Amino acid sequence: MSELSDEQIIVAVLKGNDEAFTRLYQRHFPFLYKYLLKLTVQEDVSQDLAQETMLKAYLKLTTFKGDSLFSTWLISIASRLYLDLKRKQAKEKKKMKQMKELISRQLNWNADKHGVSWSEHFIEFNELEPQFKVPILLKHYYGYQYDEIAKLLQIKEGTVKSRVHHGLTKLRKDWREQDEEGR
Repeated sequence: MSELSDEQIIVAVLKGNDEAFTRLYQRHFPFLYKYLLKLTVQEDVSQDLAQETMLKAYLKLTTFKGDSLFSTWLISIASRLYLDLKRKQAKEKKKMKQMKELISRQLNWNADKHGVSWSEHFIEFNELEPQFKVPILLKHYYGYQYDEIAKLLQIKEGTVKSRVHHGLTKLRKDWREQDEEGR
């Protein structure tokens, strides 16, 4: 069956020969995977999307009209799945940002209610990645020394210094951008 064309194999699949689809899968999966890897730059995500594409192709094979190459049809399915994933991730990211802002506002409100003052930059601080946020908080709020933070986090002291520096640099950049927008 390996010398058969995609169209001939598809006819066999539509007649109930599931083994024929295995041939299509083996023939097209590597190509799909490489295509998706170029889009995602993540092996596991590319693997999942390629498998999902092949599953969708199997389930919807009766809708393949043959107006294009089978590989082109697979690419269209894979592309839509990739774009759907990106939209879903963007939605989740937006939702997480809104949730963080809400929690930050609630913390600020509760702090004000109890006479505790928070910096006006608390929201931006909470948007930092954890690897930057933790060392900055330990250093500049709780007063730990770099060597103490390194022991607490079980990382090198130089890594702590670097993370504090890069985190503060990012915060300053964000604050400058906000000041420029406010003008």
